[in-house]
Amino acid sequence: MLDVIFQGIMNAISFDSLLANAIGVTLGIIFGALPGLTAAMGVALLIPLTFGMPPVEAFSALLGMYVGAVYGGCITAILVGTPGTVAAAATMLEGPALTARGESRRALEMATVASFIGGIISAIALITVAPLLAQAAMAFSAPEYFAVAVFGLTIVASLSSGQVLKGFIAALTGLLVATIGLDPVTGDMRNTFDNPNLFNGLSLVPVLVGLFAVSQVFITIEDVIKGVVLKGGNLASKGLSLRDIYANTINLIRSSAIGTFIGIIPATGVSAAAFLAYAEAKRYSKTPEQYGKGCLEGIAATESSNNAVCGGALIPLLTLGVPGDIITAIMLGALMIQGLTPGPLLFVEHPATVYGLFAAFIISNVLMLILGLIAVRGAGKIIAIPGSLLMPIVITLCVVGGYAINNSTFDLLIVAIFGTLGYIMTKCEIPQPPFLLAMILAPIAETNFRRALSISQNDFSIFYTSPITMVILTVSLVILIKPIYTSIKGMIKQ
Repeated sequence: MLDVIFQGIMNAISFDSLLANAIGVTLGIIFGALPGLTAAMGVALLIPLTFGMPPVEAFSALLGMYVGAVYGGCITAILVGTPGTVAAAATMLEGPALTARGESRRALEMATVASFIGGIISAIALITVAPLLAQAAMAFSAPEYFAVAVFGLTIVASLSSGQVLKGFIAALTGLLVATIGLDPVTGDMRNTFDNPNLFNGLSLVPVLVGLFAVSQVFITIEDVIKGVVLKGGNLASKGLSLRDIYANTINLIRSSAIGTFIGIIPATGVSAAAFLAYAEAKRYSKTPEQYGKGCLEGIAATESSNNAVCGGALIPLLTLGVPGDIITAIMLGALMIQGLTPGPLLFVEHPATVYGLFAAFIISNVLMLILGLIAVRGAGKIIAIPGSLLMPIVITLCVVGGYAINNSTFDLLIVAIFGTLGYIMTKCEIPQPPFLLAMILAPIAETNFRRALSISQNDFSIFYTSPITMVILTVSLVILIKPIYTSIKGMIKQ
């Protein structure tokens, strides 16, 4: 085992992996800081560029983008009161007030240090909890894997941003798209329209690039035409002191623990972690009256919990194949593109790769601290980069990324179609994450469902005689019903 761990660490600290990680973190900070770009777009664009790399090297770049983007959202939240990412929404409660008071650099540096601490604490949880959970999940067979896939599909309710009906429409569309290609059991053609390009189904990368990158390019171009410009923020000279960090020690540890725990639980989300950590910090604070007026404790709480969610969310992703949010859903697709099937067998068949991912995640957080403290000094200039300059570069990457995986012009058509679909979904306020989640998890659910029935000779009791399957399916049903009940209750009150 020590040899495997050592091999994984060596893969993560190789020159190529470190370079990929540094590039990923740098791009992540930029993508997180600029409202025209998103973390999901960044990860989706990186996937085709990392295709062909060794798994640890590829995921060094992707994890770097993930960590950097979640942190980068605080830059615009603090300087101009516009969250670069959803994760930074809670940071706006204190950030703009600190900037108005002339303490923007102090706030940004606290956000950087807090993000690093949250990331490292969640990394410790990832390294200790994930192997234990994977070992427990080794008892899973087809019925349990089907239940886990169904559990993952129920997360569409939490990813629907209050639009439950629209979320289910998106998920059902994703399920339909997932049926294109060969039947996994009989080998029959399904929904291919006799087009040879569709015999193997839709390639995931062109769909990802179109849905999350090209659609966002269309939105940004629309803003550029309308003349929407984000002005640069002013950076104060007063920085963070060691005393500030020491005074927030308990706050940082508590908030990081909250973020890690919420990250482990699918269907909760990074925003929930940030607001809960903020509320707990205020409850335990000696000066709660300062909250909302520019309190450094609030920044420490929200940013440490934000990045702690990253490590926590990787635990169910790697051990069960259940993503908790849109970025981990894209990471699930990236694992499959690399030929790695997330789940307990991943820890048995590719242990060196798993420990390499653990080491790469720690390195991403260290690089985020170093590069983040450097980026703070030029933060005002970063957020002032015009969309008209960025979008031609992004659309070029979209074309290259969409074509490069299969060297197919048909994939460029898929990029264009799903880019248009993503744009329409955004304008109609139909959430995109449920579509992607359903498209990825549907084949897993279908294959294990039919395999379970084959084992039981078409006896459906196999799904409720197994205690594990029964518990997972019951929890899935509760998660599915709750938002529907809440939505109907709200409609009745109106």
